[in-house]
Amino acid sequence: MIRLLDRYIASRILVATALVLGVLTSLTVFFAFLDALKDYGQANFDLYQVVRYVVLLQPRKLYEVFPVITLIGTLLGLSTLAVNAELVAMRAAGVSILQIVGAAMRVGFVLAIAVSVLGEYFVPAVENEAQVGRAKALARGVALQKTGLWLRDGQDFVNIGEVMPDLSLQRVNVYSFENQIRLRVHARAERALLTPEGWQLQNVLRSEIGDHGIVQQHLDRQAWTTTLTREVVGVFAVQPEQLSMQQLTHYIEHLSRNSQSTERYRLVLWQKLLMPLAVVVMVLIATPFALGQTRGGTLSRRVFAGIMLGLLFVVVTRSFGHFGLLYGVAPMLGALLPILLFLFGALVLLRRSV
Repeated sequence: MIRLLDRYIASRILVATALVLGVLTSLTVFFAFLDALKDYGQANFDLYQVVRYVVLLQPRKLYEVFPVITLIGTLLGLSTLAVNAELVAMRAAGVSILQIVGAAMRVGFVLAIAVSVLGEYFVPAVENEAQVGRAKALARGVALQKTGLWLRDGQDFVNIGEVMPDLSLQRVNVYSFENQIRLRVHARAERALLTPEGWQLQNVLRSEIGDHGIVQQHLDRQAWTTTLTREVVGVFAVQPEQLSMQQLTHYIEHLSRNSQSTERYRLVLWQKLLMPLAVVVMVLIATPFALGQTRGGTLSRRVFAGIMLGLLFVVVTRSFGHFGLLYGVAPMLGALLPILLFLFGALVLLRRSV
C-alpha cells in the first residue's frame, strides 16, 4: 500500500509541477518577446529571429527558477490532496506525516537529478545557440567561427581570438588590404584594451608587405582606429550563466592564468552545483504548508504564501550572492548560506506539523 501511495503522491506532485512549468513558460515567453521586440528590424533580426531567440532563451530562464517551480508544484499537488481530504484518509489508514513527506522528497530527488542533467548538458547548448544567433542577426559583417570572431572594418578584416570578461580582446589579427585584393599590412597583437582614448593594441608584431619583401616591426603599444564598439564586443563576451559546470571550471582556470577576476564565475559554478540541493529544500519546505491544511485553512491562502516564499527565495539567493561578491564573501558561502537558511526554516515548520 505504501508503494501505491508513493506513486499516487508522486503523480499528483509531478502533474502540478508540469502545470506550474507551463504557466511560467507562457509568462516568460511573453515578457521575453516584448523585450526582444526592441531590436526587431535591426540588421537581420526579423520576426523569425525574434521567435527563435525567445524560444531558445526559455530553458535557461526556467532552469534558474526551477526551485521555485518545484516549490509551487509540490505545494499545489499536496494541497489538492489536502482539500479533497485524501491526506486525512491516508492518516486515518495509518500513514504517518513522515511517510507522506518521504514520498514527496523522493519526487524532489528525481527532479533534482533531472534539472542537474538538463542544466549541465542541454541548457548551455541551447543558450549558446540563442545568443550566437541573435548576435549574428544584429551585428552586420560579424561572424563567429571556430577560429574566433571575424568582422570587416572598412578596408580591414579583423580576427579576435577571445573576448574577456573585462571586454579586453585576446589574440587580435588585423589584415589591411589594398583595393580589397592585395594584403598590405598584417598586425598581430597579444591583446587589445579599450582606453578612454580608444582601442590600444599591446605587444604588436606589424608586418608590412611591399614590392621588395616584408618589413616587420615589434611595438609594445599601438593605437588602433576601428569602428568596433563596446556594445558589439559585449555581445560576444562569455557569460557565466551560459556555461556548464565543466565549462565554468575550465574557464575559471583560464581566467586565473590571464590574471582576470573569477569571483563571479565561481559564484555561478557553486549555484549550479547546489541547484539539486535547492530543489530538494524547496520540496521539503512546501510540505508543511500543505500538511497544515488538514487542520484547516484555504487552498488559495496557502498557495499564495508558497508563491511569496518562492519569490523570497529567488530574491535572497541572488541578492546574497551578489552582495557577497561586493563585500568579499567566498562564492561558496554566497551560494550555500541562503539554501541552509531555507532548510532550517523548512525543518522548523515541519516539526510544528508533525
